[in-house]
Amino acid sequence: MTSLSIGKIIRKLLTESVKIKAAKVTKVFPVVTDEAKLPYIAYRRADIEPGPFKGGNADTVTVEVACFTKDYESGIELAEIVREVLDCQEKEIDGLKMRSCTLSGGDERYQDDAYVQYLIFTIKA
Repeated sequence: MTSLSIGKIIRKLLTESVKIKAAKVTKVFPVVTDEAKLPYIAYRRADIEPGPFKGGNADTVTVEVACFTKDYESGIELAEIVREVLDCQEKEIDGLKMRSCTLSGGDERYQDDAYVQYLIFTIKA
């Protein structure tokens, strides 16, 4: 597996988090969905920068995580939880290694009757 599959690690970390479950997140979706009940999380690989080195690859992957909620305050709370779950983490699944995951940006919006907190993570894989 290569860094193209980094979403597997992101999904596993998010879906196995006790704090995210406690926040009553209904679902964690890759990319986007039209059938979701608030609150939910969507994530996507936004960019990949290949980085070959002696003995393998050291790609840099940008992943966007979007927290969709009914009200602004719960959106901030969920974004804080997502940051805690992903920021500064390392994980390996099926031979794919996430060497580091760092919050590198974010913004907020209101769209489709939901408050959305976007968090951008830079991952070394």
